[in-house]
Amino acid sequence: QVQLVESGGGLVQAGGSLRLSCAVSGRSFSYLEMGWFRQAPGKKRELVADIGRSGSSTVYVESVKGRFTISRDNAKATVYLQMNTLKPEDTALYYCAAKSSGSYEAGYWGQGTQVTVSS
Repeated sequence: QVQLVESGGGLVQAGGSLRLSCAVSGRSFSYLEMGWFRQAPGKKRELVADIGRSGSSTVYVESVKGRFTISRDNAKATVYLQMNTLKPEDTALYYCAAKSSGSYEAGYWGQGTQVTVSS
């Protein structure tokens, strides 16, 4: 019932920037706690950033603090991930997700968008 569609991934040189977008439909966006995850080949999936319903509370994995910013526009039912000063180790498939029953694992997921950072 909840559909998430990511966009904005691509190939970028180290030090560059990308902004990922996740458009949400099927439910009132303002009720959803949202997050961005990523998974690189041979690596476990990790939570990159999380944002509360109002956008006032955010959490980041240590490796992206100061470089990435998660935000949301409830009027547009969209969550964003601004990625600056990208590094090759940021290369991964990035997923947008919405919590359900208190967890992302039980929630809703997008199809993923590839981010590749060249050295």
